[in-house]
Amino acid sequence: MKKINIIETALRDAHQSQFATRMTTDQMLPILETMDQAGYYALEAWGGATFDVCLRHLDENPWDRLRTIRKYVKNTKLQMLMRGQNILGYTHYSDDVVEAFIGRSIDNGMDIIRLFDALNDLRNLETSFKAIKKYGGHAQGAICYTISPFHTVEYFAKIAVDLESMGADSICIKDMAGILTPKIAADLVVAIKEQTNLPINMHTHATSGTGAMTYLDAVQIGADMIDTAISPLSDGTSQPPTETMHIVLSEMNFDTGLDGDKLVKIASYFKGVRKTFQSAKIFDDKVYQVNPLILQYQVPGGMLSNLIAQLKEVGAENRLDDVLAEVERVRSEVGYPPLVTPMSQIVGAQAVVNILSGSRNTIIPNEMQDYVRGYYGRPAAPINPEFAAKILQGEKPITQRPADLLEPRLPSARKEIEHLHPSDESVISYAMFPEITKAYLERHQVTSEYGWANAGALG
Repeated sequence: MKKINIIETALRDAHQSQFATRMTTDQMLPILETMDQAGYYALEAWGGATFDVCLRHLDENPWDRLRTIRKYVKNTKLQMLMRGQNILGYTHYSDDVVEAFIGRSIDNGMDIIRLFDALNDLRNLETSFKAIKKYGGHAQGAICYTISPFHTVEYFAKIAVDLESMGADSICIKDMAGILTPKIAADLVVAIKEQTNLPINMHTHATSGTGAMTYLDAVQIGADMIDTAISPLSDGTSQPPTETMHIVLSEMNFDTGLDGDKLVKIASYFKGVRKTFQSAKIFDDKVYQVNPLILQYQVPGGMLSNLIAQLKEVGAENRLDDVLAEVERVRSEVGYPPLVTPMSQIVGAQAVVNILSGSRNTIIPNEMQDYVRGYYGRPAAPINPEFAAKILQGEKPITQRPADLLEPRLPSARKEIEHLHPSDESVISYAMFPEITKAYLERHQVTSEYGWANAGALG
């Protein structure tokens, strides 16, 4: 009986996809010990948008969240999602910040770091891989799946080979938009298994309705791990339900290692959490609906929920379909980037501006301009020459690894907030998110064992 490892996403991707990452640490606490006893291979509990949202919206210390989860989850691996040189932000950071962030994350209890680059430009993962190996973590190299004339099975398999040579301990096929179909999933697993010796973790979303089918075909052909979400936080823009996948895989003679009774308790708890978000009107029915058009638009769950929220803020939610169609057009013009952070935000912002302004590409946000100039990395396909010319105006885009242009940041970051007596962690946070970290520090001038007001030198 083959073991299929299950990674539960309730503490990170599930609520990021459905509730704009608004679950608090206090809402997680009562169920953590039960989750630890349920037999999961890992709990995805940190990374992605959680760090930003903790500081920006929840008035929480994200490092404290990690320590708290580790305190109650004693037996199950903790996993996080990291954006390579972007860390958990939306731009490239210097190598010293990347290494320090990874070191502190592993020191505070993180086991598995899933690394991806939004453009599949592996130069942007080099520093992260080295740091994870240095500090003794598990480096999972993620391939960002997308569909275009340039993104073939052979293209993705070559990335897997390169990730293995960089030191990856496992491979994740990361389908952030839920557009991976069962046949292509099986083809990818076969190709990667033939060319590497690494375990394969499948990650998809249920947005288009193909998620559970994709998992089943991938597992039957050789995938080793799948990401699922406990049922109250599953489906729609989230992952397929944990309980359903457990039952079906068990009937097919796979061993998930999960305790069905514990899953019932976990589901019961998160039903209450979901009701809280529904009452607060954070939950939108659109993120729970199956939308086969996602196979065309390729919009990930988190991006969809954020687009809905942005349009609501300006009273333009009726323009969602127009924006989704515009996302597809913009993406084709800028080299078919996978729609994952930060490219999902960059392409999404351009699409929203184009639709709401009534004029295409007359207003180009700074982040899109930096992308065209090469500051995010190398796209898989050429950018439309007319679009590029508007930005470059005769300049040449950079060709080196973008982070090679960055000076070490931590010394200057510490100096800028030295009057707040920052801890090592607060310096790292400030280097990534200066405004919201400084505001947090000013609100929380307390001293404790891990307090943000502690002094200390970065090692």
